[in-house]
Amino acid sequence: MPTNTKHSLSTLAGAALILSLAACASEKVPATADVAVSKNAVENAVSAGAADLAPAEINAARDKMMRANAALANKDYALARDLANQAQADAKLAQSKANSAKATAASNALDADLRVLRDEVDRASK
Repeated sequence: MPTNTKHSLSTLAGAALILSLAACASEKVPATADVAVSKNAVENAVSAGAADLAPAEINAARDKMMRANAALANKDYALARDLANQAQADAKLAQSKANSAKATAASNALDADLRVLRDEVDRASK
């Protein structure tokens, strides 16, 4: 094999090795970031009342967060990222359900107050 070809092959192999190492290193950072973002989403959902108003969804999010943290600890970054994204979606659903339940309760209370006011106006006008 000519020296030029050997040099080109070794350069190509070195570049491939560097790229694969960079890919592995960059995989860890996004997985860690995804887990952190998902943890924040779970905390926001809990703050919105999801534990009481959407318990199934917030429990699913918490379970997936625990599994994502375990996968991250085991250096299974692809699984950690997937579970973190699923946990984030579950947390957002839980937060939306909690907010919807609160809005429905507020609407029902307002309707009840309006009924009482209408009844009072009807009695006063008779």
